Amino acid sequence: MNKPDPDNEKKPGFWQIVFSTMAAFFGVQSNKNRERDFKHGNIYAYVASGLIFTVIFIFCVITVVKMVLSSRGM
Repeated sequence: MNKPDPDNEKKPGFWQIVFSTMAAFFGVQSNKNRERDFKHGNIYAYVASGLIFTVIFIFCVITVVKMVLSSRGM
């Protein structure tokens, strides 16, 4: 018999949402955390977190491209 994991039965905290979003963003989310997120998480927190990480990612890509182009004299 599987005993319920007490850490898996409570709502995810701020940092758990951040790490879950980052793991999902890179495609390495564990099944245990994914199940916790779907059972106890708030969809709006994950959507907001995903949007924030997407904006940060796009900003980083633009910054790196600008740095590379400026170093090449373009």
